[in-house]
Amino acid sequence: MAALRAASSNITRRISGSSIYSKTRPSEARWMSSWWNHVTPAPKDPILGVTEAFLADSSPNKVNVGVGAYRDDNGKPVVLDCVREAEARIAGNLNMEYLPMGGSNHMVEETLKLAYGDSSELIKDKRIAAVQALSGTGACRLFADFQKRYKPESEIYIPIPTWSNHHNIWRDAQVSQKLYHYYHPESRGLDFSGMMNDIKNAPKGSFFLLHACAHNPTGVDPTEEEWKEISQLMKEKGHFPFFDMAYQGFASGDPERDAKAIRIFLQDGHLLGVSQSFAKNMGLYGQRVGCLSVLCENEQEALSVKTRMQQIARPMYSNPPVHGALLVSIILSDPNLKNLWLKEVKVMADRIIGMRTALRENLEKLGSSLSWEHITKQIGMFCYSGMTKDQVHRLTSEFHIYMTDNGRISMAGVTTKNVEYIANAIHEVTKSS
Repeated sequence: MAALRAASSNITRRISGSSIYSKTRPSEARWMSSWWNHVTPAPKDPILGVTEAFLADSSPNKVNVGVGAYRDDNGKPVVLDCVREAEARIAGNLNMEYLPMGGSNHMVEETLKLAYGDSSELIKDKRIAAVQALSGTGACRLFADFQKRYKPESEIYIPIPTWSNHHNIWRDAQVSQKLYHYYHPESRGLDFSGMMNDIKNAPKGSFFLLHACAHNPTGVDPTEEEWKEISQLMKEKGHFPFFDMAYQGFASGDPERDAKAIRIFLQDGHLLGVSQSFAKNMGLYGQRVGCLSVLCENEQEALSVKTRMQQIARPMYSNPPVHGALLVSIILSDPNLKNLWLKEVKVMADRIIGMRTALRENLEKLGSSLSWEHITKQIGMFCYSGMTKDQVHRLTSEFHIYMTDNGRISMAGVTTKNVEYIANAIHEVTKSS
């Protein structure tokens, strides 16, 4: 025993005298501390930075119409009753096991019905490769990586303008980007001829990012007839349409109507991809629940594509979270809860539409010489106001109204209590235009 203690003491002395315990020499310390000194602060996110500035403002009159999260008429976040009921059903009954890499099969099946139709033969024929994703952002990123891996020579055509994170997603996936015309600043509507020309002139087999409804940030959507023309031209050119559908149900209040663009493309025989999110239409912002789907030629191809999408997800995040997926699958599969959700999503959409009308009416009552009809012609959460960066900065500095520099107003931040104040402020900064 004494010999063992002596040996142990000897080992301790040798270790304590080694480099593990010895003091780092000054030159080594300088080298180690310089690992990250070349890293500079990232620029503020153009959307999330608005909220940071808003929170730092002490004015009692401050208004945030920058971030796209739904608020009720009191400016408060909303948890839908259908979500509360689904929460009650799973309370205490939820195990914490991993989901498969592809996520909840039940949630995915119910989600596909929203995009492709309840009785879609494509679902029955198992031609759709689909996985649960980390909301719409995660679905887009997963597809961008899939595109880079299996169509490495391809580019993605992105509308001018688009949600700013779209550029980040495809850039970080190392997919080359090209732009296509979409918004017409003078009319504050769709640049349909410019869009069609760009689709026509793009090389055959190009990838196009399309907003299925409630285009972010403009709120400008093609009409049904325009969607039909877009679909026919893209079919002739052999382009691949990828739909980002972040606002199904939230745009018009009717999920079927908001999926019309996708249904038109399906009727025309396109193979396509879809990103879906439940952040906006179920208020599940923090749960990060979404779905990525790719329509394939046949069941075997769909199986191959799905396994490859799962393979890409594995080193990214391994598998998606379970809680939000359970909420969505319960709500969509229970007829009573689904009907309740349909009523609640319509209430949200109708409030946004009502605030558009109120904002336009207040501006027109002030005698503005500008036309504000685009406020009610646009749809969804965002209004592309047409205000300049300088005018937006005046709104912030003089009236404590916060929005992104491009003049995008989140209509969810407009309420019956502040709409008159917002209209007066907009009138003040635009009346000399």
